[in-house]
Amino acid sequence: MRGTGSGGGNGAVTRSTLRQQIADALRDEVLAGRLQPGKEFTVKEIAEQYGVSATPVREALVDLSAQGLLDADQHRGFRVHEYSLSDYRGMIEARTLVTESIFHGLLDATATTTRGARAALATRTDDPRTSAALAGVRRRGEEAERAAAAGDLNILIGYDLRFWRELSILFGNPYLADFLHRLRVQSWVCAVQHLRRIEDLRGHLWAGHTDLVDALTRRDAPAAHEIVAAYNTHSLALIELLAQGSEPPPQG
Repeated sequence: MRGTGSGGGNGAVTRSTLRQQIADALRDEVLAGRLQPGKEFTVKEIAEQYGVSATPVREALVDLSAQGLLDADQHRGFRVHEYSLSDYRGMIEARTLVTESIFHGLLDATATTTRGARAALATRTDDPRTSAALAGVRRRGEEAERAAAAGDLNILIGYDLRFWRELSILFGNPYLADFLHRLRVQSWVCAVQHLRRIEDLRGHLWAGHTDLVDALTRRDAPAAHEIVAAYNTHSLALIELLAQGSEPPPQG
């Protein structure tokens, strides 16, 4: 990743692209646990690491600070944000509220038992474009489930983030979808510092992605709500256990 000149429109585009590439790379480093909570670094260090100028690096770090992943210190540079167990509980609560808002129309409409309401609900999922989009989301879910079954946290996080972003955009308000994506990144950053203490993650990671897609495809709001609620309960219980210094029993 090498910087180029900043003159003219092409230079501005290049700098913007570098800014995003650096932000994505550093976010992945945090999610992978290679940049631990509390780790400090400067703009100069990151610029030298990636072989680019300081400007796109500084912009990328500011972006990550705005997303809650880094803390900025005017005199010492930046530091990976340290989330607490209380933060994680708050994220789970916020995720629940946002998810319910995203699926608000689905939840409201399926509260009735009339055939007319259910027929109207089926119209959207019968649309070929929606069906194709759902098929893509389901494939993402299948990949996430395979990674969860294998205990491959890095692969799981990537597919899980894509799964939820695409699913929430398809079924809800794009602004809420963006907010949910930010919450999910933060919750993964908080969780990975604990999850990486488990030597074998097989059987410990949530893998209900395709069940959720299937429930939404059927417009089965109660089932979708139950799946998400079970997921949040599972995630919170696991992180609370690990934060207390205990480990879950091996899965058979």
